[in-house]
Amino acid sequence: MKRDRRVKILATLGPSSSDPQTIEKLYTAGADVFRINMSHTDHPRLHALVAMIREIEAKIGRPIGILADLQGPKLRVGTFEGDAVTLENGASFTLDSDKTPGNASRVHLPHREILQALEPGHRLLLDDGKIRLRVTSCTKTSAETVVEVGGKLSNRKGVSVPDTEIPVGALTDKDRKDLDAALEANVDWIALSFIQRPDDLADVRKVTRGRAGILAKIEKPQAIERLSEIIDLSDALMVARGDLGVEMPLEQVPGLQKQIVRACRRAGKPVVVATQMLESMITAPVPTRAEVSDVATAVFEGADAVMLSAESAAGQFPVEAVATMDRIARQVERDPNYRGIIHAQRQEPEPTGADAIAAAARQIAETLNLAAVVCYTTSGATGLRASRERPSVPVIVISPVLSTARRLSLAWGLHCVVSDDARDENDMVDRACQISFQEELAKPGQRIITTAGVPFGTPGSTNMLRIAFVGSDGRGGL
Repeated sequence: MKRDRRVKILATLGPSSSDPQTIEKLYTAGADVFRINMSHTDHPRLHALVAMIREIEAKIGRPIGILADLQGPKLRVGTFEGDAVTLENGASFTLDSDKTPGNASRVHLPHREILQALEPGHRLLLDDGKIRLRVTSCTKTSAETVVEVGGKLSNRKGVSVPDTEIPVGALTDKDRKDLDAALEANVDWIALSFIQRPDDLADVRKVTRGRAGILAKIEKPQAIERLSEIIDLSDALMVARGDLGVEMPLEQVPGLQKQIVRACRRAGKPVVVATQMLESMITAPVPTRAEVSDVATAVFEGADAVMLSAESAAGQFPVEAVATMDRIARQVERDPNYRGIIHAQRQEPEPTGADAIAAAARQIAETLNLAAVVCYTTSGATGLRASRERPSVPVIVISPVLSTARRLSLAWGLHCVVSDDARDENDMVDRACQISFQEELAKPGQRIITTAGVPFGTPGSTNMLRIAFVGSDGRGGL
């Protein structure tokens, strides 16, 4: 099955989509990668979901990506005497290390690391930003605040500290166990929540050791400040607009989305736009016009993927949500303005032989109106370079490594095929032409361009281009 679009779709699995029949329907409707949210998934369920996806993958014959999303540190206040209090604007309110139930003047904050990092002037956002406090004075065990925006606050509501860098890593004890379980299950991507600094990624990379790609979720101001370093150390990024919109002013999120997408495109790293894309489809069979426009904007920007969260995980219309996102994306990519916008944001290739060849392949394919660009890759780097170019013709990635093909299913425009590596140059051309023909991306008489590395089977050695005709039997010829 080939997709009639370049942007990819991530679909989150959950109560509405945890059986094989629904997961297969989601794939058929357009899902390219499945997200398993470890905030709500235990290890037996994780292994069961991965097994279901792999069975569907074998049945369909297409590589499917799986992303395990680690929960990250969840910061919450303690409990109250009556389960809830109302904080008045201008009132004083204390957060402290006293475990006794709170009242309208204080509450326990069971996170000593926050209390030790707060400074006067820092903000605390409670209950998804509905309540805003500002620190007036603090010690290592308590923080005096003034209520700037009050309201009802109940037990164990979330706490965000946008002005404070917390001196702990992004991995909790639960995350470490979940990471080990995800790697044991052979997932393709690990998503890290609440990244603050590049060191957070380095810690995880020591554990993964290349067994899965690392996707950094950008949802804190501290991550924005060190974005370039985080991009360098990650394999992909996610614009996690939910928490980003809590920790930063909402009106800044659209601009940050563009900034992150363009920075990732420059670096050739896949980027996912996520959160509330078709939120109304949790309970309705059709989205709002604004949601359609939101998805379209991400596609016009050239994002590698767009993601569904509760819409596919817990909504009433999971398959319809994926199908709707698929239709929006295909329509945008047919829009007469689309290619011009994508071309205008294209970056100059990096000064390496492999990047120059990827750029040349794209230019030759567009100039000669070739049927497809075909890339041979073992590590996936050549495929990502081809994706970075955002060519107007289809890109077929041939890899002898199944895990590489699965991982590349997240990247823009890549149609991944698992096949043995080429034995020699003639075999390379024949195999590329046959696969292009079999995958219905090239017809007899059309030409394709192939990139590969000599000697064959050597990762990172992309150094040649070949143009070939697809013969009447699907084989290649000069």
